Amino acid sequence: MCVFCQIAAGDIPSKKVYEDEQICAFYDVNPQAPVHILVIPREHIASVDAVTKENSGIVARIFETIPSIAQKAGLSGGYRVITNCGADACQSVPHLHFHILGGRQLSDAMA
Repeated sequence: MCVFCQIAAGDIPSKKVYEDEQICAFYDVNPQAPVHILVIPREHIASVDAVTKENSGIVARIFETIPSIAQKAGLSGGYRVITNCGADACQSVPHLHFHILGGRQLSDAMA
């Protein structure tokens, strides 16, 4: 079981900010911005490459929920949503996850 599956199951402690039957959101332990929240599906999906017609509803649910997570985190001035896919993109955990970054003016550099 991967580390994010263990966090979603409650086996590894985390500072959760949202959870429901399909998704879980928690603060990143290595924040890259003043607010850095990870949003994951509870179902193990390895990466964007593993999104299918059968599981894409979970991704839609994540994007439907991100605005309220960001609002509750105080990100009224905007935020960035990022996902990495594969080794070249530095995906560090092989479980689909989306980073919500904000709390300050972010760089306009995307690479």
